Amino acid sequence: MPSIEAHGARIPLIGLGTWDLRGKSCARMVEEAIGLGYRHIDTAAMYRNEAEVGEGLRASGIGRDEVFITTKVWSSNLHARDFERSARDSLANLKLPYVDLLLIHWPNSSVPLKETVGALCKMKRDGVARHVGVSNFTPQLIEEAVRLSTEPLVNNQIECHPYFDQTKTIAASHKHGLSVTAYSPIARGRVTGDAVLARVGNQHGKTAAQVCLRYLVQQDIVVIPKTSQPARLKENFAIFDFKLAPGEMKQIAQLASPHGNIVS
Repeated sequence: MPSIEAHGARIPLIGLGTWDLRGKSCARMVEEAIGLGYRHIDTAAMYRNEAEVGEGLRASGIGRDEVFITTKVWSSNLHARDFERSARDSLANLKLPYVDLLLIHWPNSSVPLKETVGALCKMKRDGVARHVGVSNFTPQLIEEAVRLSTEPLVNNQIECHPYFDQTKTIAASHKHGLSVTAYSPIARGRVTGDAVLARVGNQHGKTAAQVCLRYLVQQDIVVIPKTSQPARLKENFAIFDFKLAPGEMKQIAQLASPHGNIVS
C-alpha cells in the first residue's frame, strides 16, 4: 500500500472514510475494505460509529498494527479535561489500546488553542495516540498550532477535491511537515458527472471518480472516500495502476475555485 511519511508517521494514501456510516453497515464496510487491502480507516467521536469501526476491524482478522486508525475530538470538547475524556472514550468505543492518529476535528475560537494543543500533545505522551494532528485548520491556525505544540503535528485533514482551491492551506501544511488528508475527495459524488474528469478517465479506462482520487494521491494527498457500496469500495481502491500526465493534471487543476467548497 503506497503511503506518505510525516514526522515519523507512515499514513496509507487511501483510507475508508466512515462519516455517515452506521450500525452493521459500517462494521461490514470496514471489514470488506480491509479485506480488499485498505489499511487506513478514518472515524471520529462525532460520527458515533467508533464501536462499529472497531467491530469491523476485529472481524477482518487483520492484526491491529497492520491498520492505521484515525479518530478525532469534536469542537465542543476542546477544553483540556473534556478533550482527554473524549479521546479516552474513543479508545473504549473502538476497544483499542491506542489510535494511530488523533486529530482536533474543528477549531473552536471560544477555547484557547494553547489549551487544546496542550491536551492533544498529552494524549500522545500518554500513549492514547501514536501521532497527533489537526483538521479544518487554516494557514494561520496551522502556524499557531505548530508554534504551540510540544509534539510534531503530522496531518491536517481538510475538504479537498478538484473544485475547491486549497493550495494555500496545503502549502502551509507542507511548510511545517504536515501531510494533508482530503475528506470529501470526490465532492460527495459531484465528480461523477464531470465532463473533464470523464474525458480524462476514458483515456485510462477509469471512471471520473477514480481520476479524481488519482489526481489527489499523485500530489501525495491522502484520500478517505466514504461509501456504503461494496462495488464503489473496490472502484475507489483501484487508483494505483495508472498515472495522470502533466497536461491532465493541469486540466483538472483548472476546475478549482476559491468558493468550490461543500462544507461551510
